Amino acid sequence: MKRIVVALGGNALGNNPQEQMEKVRHTAKPIVDLIAEGNEVIIAHGNGPQVGMINLAMDTAAKSAAKTAEMPFPECGAMSQGYIGYHLQNAIREELLNRGMNKPVATIVTQVVVDRNDSAFQNPTKPIGAFYTKEEADKIVAEKGETFKEDAGRGYRRVVPSPLPIDVTEKETVKALIDAGQVVITVGGGGIPVYEEGNKLIGVPAVIDKDFASAKLAEIVDADYLIILTAVEKVAINFGKENEEWLSEINLDKANQYIEEGHFAPGSMLPKVKAAMSFAQSKEGRRALITSLEKAAEGIEGKTGTVIVK
Repeated sequence: MKRIVVALGGNALGNNPQEQMEKVRHTAKPIVDLIAEGNEVIIAHGNGPQVGMINLAMDTAAKSAAKTAEMPFPECGAMSQGYIGYHLQNAIREELLNRGMNKPVATIVTQVVVDRNDSAFQNPTKPIGAFYTKEEADKIVAEKGETFKEDAGRGYRRVVPSPLPIDVTEKETVKALIDAGQVVITVGGGGIPVYEEGNKLIGVPAVIDKDFASAKLAEIVDADYLIILTAVEKVAINFGKENEEWLSEINLDKANQYIEEGHFAPGSMLPKVKAAMSFAQSKEGRRALITSLEKAAEGIEGKTGTVIVK
């Protein structure tokens, strides 16, 4: 039996509640495949489109109704954890019961501690929410002072800080549920970013990268494997070029070399590789796997995917 943290990418979730309900049914099957093989599975997920949608909806409501207050961004993150977790836990529960497995599934609204002096707060980079034209983005910037950046030729998106995770506040609750044999969904969207002020936890308007949060969670719960799911079966160097090469296993030295050579795009594969590296180096014997959702079980068996080892 292996203890596995699975970090779901955006391709596993939809862009609206209706689409998401359909997608998570498909997502649940390979997750339950891992559980059926006797593994302990902990699930993390992104929330970029969802938290942006909630934030926009709340802002729109605040403008249209005099008695509706604007919703702070950390609270929007908590809402996204709740509704994504609701869909995921129901889909996984249904798939488990369809296979005759009576195993509880629970979503934990999770706070993740960050450093309030993290340099990321001076340089917002994490895209959230919908795409806008330049004119639309400029208008929002003038009205609210938010930061927008052009996103791969698709339009302009709001960007927020993406500080590194330090600790998971609800870690003892997560561990207790895992030890009780339950399937846990946690650090959704990278967790609600908070910093500590005495005994208080103060939420901050940011989005922690879900792969880094998943790596920190995997380290805390002493997982054997971190599986970071993406749209491709393996990581490649020289991606999209004639000399493209798909990688099956790389160590930390090789991964650092490829990063220095600029093989991994900052907005997509680079954070996944760096998160995988942070988990692999945290303890001898830990392995991180980057692959597609459908190939997760085969990746654990060593048949596909890119494994990063110390």
